[in-house]
Amino acid sequence: MSATTAQPAGSVQRELELVAATVGHLDEVYMAGEWIAGDGGTYDVVSPSTEEVIASVSLPSLAQADRAIQLAHDLGQQSWSRVPVAERVEAVRRFCVAMEARFSQIAVAWALEAGAPVRYSKTLHRYAAAGAWQTALDCAVEALADVRRATPLGEVIVRREPVGVVVGVMAYNGPVVTVASKVIPALLAGCPVVVKAAPESQLVMRLLADCADEAGFPAGTLTLFAGDIDLGRRLTAHEQTDLVSLTGGTRAAQEIIDATRNRFARTHLELGGKSPALILEDAPVAETLRTLVAGATGGTGQLCALLSRILIPRSQWDEWLGALTEAWSKINVGDPLAPETLVGPLANAAARDRTESFVATARTEGATVASGGRRPPDLPTGYYYEPTLLVDVHRDSTLATTEVFGPATAVITYDDLDDGIALANATTYGLAASVYTADREKAWYCAERIESGSVALNAWGPSVAAPYGGRKHSGWGREGGPEGIHEFTELKQILLGPGLAN
Repeated sequence: MSATTAQPAGSVQRELELVAATVGHLDEVYMAGEWIAGDGGTYDVVSPSTEEVIASVSLPSLAQADRAIQLAHDLGQQSWSRVPVAERVEAVRRFCVAMEARFSQIAVAWALEAGAPVRYSKTLHRYAAAGAWQTALDCAVEALADVRRATPLGEVIVRREPVGVVVGVMAYNGPVVTVASKVIPALLAGCPVVVKAAPESQLVMRLLADCADEAGFPAGTLTLFAGDIDLGRRLTAHEQTDLVSLTGGTRAAQEIIDATRNRFARTHLELGGKSPALILEDAPVAETLRTLVAGATGGTGQLCALLSRILIPRSQWDEWLGALTEAWSKINVGDPLAPETLVGPLANAAARDRTESFVATARTEGATVASGGRRPPDLPTGYYYEPTLLVDVHRDSTLATTEVFGPATAVITYDDLDDGIALANATTYGLAASVYTADREKAWYCAERIESGSVALNAWGPSVAAPYGGRKHSGWGREGGPEGIHEFTELKQILLGPGLAN
């Protein structure tokens, strides 16, 4: 079992008071730079900790989704895309500064509506989100500068122009980091953006909209909606949507591809993973566990780059089983608002139930629970599930091959180095991987052969300040760094004829 922290008395009343003190505009939506009344009905924000309604918010309608795209096309493209890059950088910088000033409020809102521990939130936002957007701000002018090249027909200018109206579809598991890796680069590239965040991001999106309002973008530049699947479908299918950037699952990706292919709209897909942590025989136990535990259990298992498969040498089975079981048993589970909590509840009942189902299936397929595997008895209310470590997992089993998106980690043994690499690659996904070893040559040997968009050596990644993305069923396109800005541009060649070349 894992360590638990009991919830404080009167926690529902405390959550109601925190919502009232932290978040405004509950009866409005932020469209094209304005707060307006939402006419798509209301949505009850349910606390994952208490299972009680803690706020009721207005939703945008499908007609308002159409209007947001129209305004982005008619106003955003005519104003924002024509703002010089240096001026765009300063406007986006104001947005980022405003978000950083509200990190504490955002952490509380995220804990209230999605169960993310404030301790996790503060670390993620400070070192991932802020790092990603600072990198983008620093490199934008150079990344978007014209390049002159000599060709047999004469000198050409290679120019990057905004791709057009961008729809960003985001999951609930990291809205601020997703804004950093998706919205910020698109804005810097000169694209008006319409965001469709998850229903579980109502409070956070309203805080981020306040930040956008403070930044003072031109009308039509930025819309921040949170809503259901139908809202996302309407936005992605709109004929004036030029690019859809998704962070989500493969089923949603297939729908977006189907919705955009007939009009040849571009797509950028950052999807799921079944990422391996390949532990070599010489990996020091204590040092490995420092990043491995967080990499396998962070975000209550609701991370696409989660190290959900731990691959250990068969020859060291006993040593690693003991070390991993002990580490998992010490993970503090509890109230996401408590500063000592490492793992909070899952974001909703469906996510908790899905994790339970995967663990039950794993047991029927021969796996054994070494730690966790149940709802914490000390936390009878809330969508809690103990971080679960499963051993005796067959490499072809459901748990070894399918993304759970919950706190269930498979431990699988391998025979030799090449078998370990083959096992790391034995997945339809290819988003992230970690390799733990004291041998530099072996580390590089593994990094070169693992089929993944990112590989971290003696660490857990990826770094969102550098280009990252998936292979195979983990999607296509890259986020982060100058390459992340380039995703939202079209290349144009301008050939300079006689009398025009300098």
